[in-house]
Formats: sequence, C-alpha cells, structure tokens
Amino acid sequence: MDQFTRTIVRGAALPTAVVGLLITAGAWLWGGTAGGIGALLGTVVVVVFFMIGQLVLGSVLKNNPQAGLMVAMTLYIIKIGVLLGLLLALQGTTAFNTKTFALTILACTLVWTACEVVIFSRTKVLYVEPDNVPPGVRESSERTK
Repeated sequence: MDQFTRTIVRGAALPTAVVGLLITAGAWLWGGTAGGIGALLGTVVVVVFFMIGQLVLGSVLKNNPQAGLMVAMTLYIIKIGVLLGLLLALQGTTAFNTKTFALTILACTLVWTACEVVIFSRTKVLYVEPDNVPPGVRESSERTK
C-alpha cells in the first residue's frame, strides 16, 4: 500500500468509524438494541466498502494509472449494486432497525466523502514520478547541471 492510499484510508476511515460509533451510541439510547445494531451494521458496511474500494483503486493506480477512472467507476457501480442488494435483502428484517441502518450508511458515507475531499485538497500528487525516469534521460539531465 503506497503512502497516498494509507493517508486516505487513515484520514477517512478513522473519522467515519468515530462518527459511526457516536451514531451507534445515540441510536442505542434512542432506539434500543435494534437501533444500535442497525447503526453498528451501517457503520461496518460503509467502512468495509470504502476501504476495499480504496485499496483496490490504490493498487490499480500504482500499477496502471491509465485505468484509474475506469476502475473507480466500476467500483462505484459495484458498491451501489451490492448496497441495493443488501438493502433489498434486509428490508423486512426485524433483527435491527432498518431506518437507523440506512441513515447511518448515509451519514458515514457523507463523512468519508468529506474527509476524502479535504485530503485531496491538501495532498500534492506528483504527475511525474522522479524514480521512473529512464536512464538515458537521467544521464543527459545530469550533464546539463
């Protein structure tokens, strides 16, 4: 895992988990055990989905940056499809509060996205990596110094 992916995972996963746990505590107090379980499951779903997506995207960008946008869009479509399937499969459950589950997913997704925006706005990403300079170019640039 490269430094940029580590920064995003650390800078977005921790605040999202903290917000999710705060929502879980509130839901547990307000909605009882069913509300707390729904909020906790929603937090886990968001953190796991986004971390897996970021790790996959980070490895693709490291090895094949040209495929980055295509992979990002594919991951987005897969996440939406899996989340839709999860919501449809769990819509009639009585094991937890589905409204708390859905609202926690929404809140945690917004927190993760806001954290990513802050990280992207503060991080400088090199367009040309100095380590990937071909030997002939490196030698000619050293002679001109």
